[in-house]
Amino acid sequence: MLSFPNAKLNLGLYVTARRPDGYHELETVFLPLPWTDVLEVLPAPKGQVAANLTLTGRPIPGEAATNLCLRAYELLKADFAALPAVQLHLHKIVPIGAGLGGGSADAAFALRAIAELFGLPLTTAQLESYARRLGADCAFFMENTPRLARGKGDIFEPIDLDMRGIACVVVYPNLNISTAQAFAGIVPQAPAYPLREALAQPMSSWRATVSNDFEASLAPTFPALNNIKNLLYNTGAVYASLSGSGSAVYGLFPDRPEAPALPWPDEYLVWRGRL
Repeated sequence: MLSFPNAKLNLGLYVTARRPDGYHELETVFLPLPWTDVLEVLPAPKGQVAANLTLTGRPIPGEAATNLCLRAYELLKADFAALPAVQLHLHKIVPIGAGLGGGSADAAFALRAIAELFGLPLTTAQLESYARRLGADCAFFMENTPRLARGKGDIFEPIDLDMRGIACVVVYPNLNISTAQAFAGIVPQAPAYPLREALAQPMSSWRATVSNDFEASLAPTFPALNNIKNLLYNTGAVYASLSGSGSAVYGLFPDRPEAPALPWPDEYLVWRGRL
């Protein structure tokens, strides 16, 4: 079974409170981004008794044995003892540590593919429950539609937001920003403008009302983030923002038939397309 785990963008991202469990309360909208990895899930060859994962494409830190795709299998195996072994292959394209949720998507798609391949009697809500145990935003990829997220980013509300067909540029400046580094400069507070209400207004107003709390804390250390954002605005983006805790920055061009091609530095990784 072949699937294509897609990335996500954050429309607005607010850190509103600290939680007793060490996490933070968030408010954001997750938006599917059609920049994808490639994941193959097959029954293991005869004689193979344990799940196995092979990797190609962009390097992934750590050992393959600790990858979230294998952890997804192990969660299901714990509840379905008769689940056969699987052979997984992940071709990594979406950059890691970019705020695009690529690893979370891989895990969620692995859960769904394994369940479908072996006919496990699991609803989408049940698969979301498994996904929450793998990572804060993994559950989003089960529905994979625009959703307002609260809590750790795993409590969802529907939102009336149709972004399909909008031209978009995503720029990854090859900066690895750790979660601890991203949160170090954050002071939790309520957003100045309620996110749902702000996004209900024309996109031309979002620049003044929809923001990402991590931008202000990271910009002094990583000036490339603001440089990219300003260049996107200067070339006609109606809205531009950091995604997640970075380091990818995106621009939306709803008035253009296609996203502009710009002369980015060679070390940058750029995706251009339509949402």
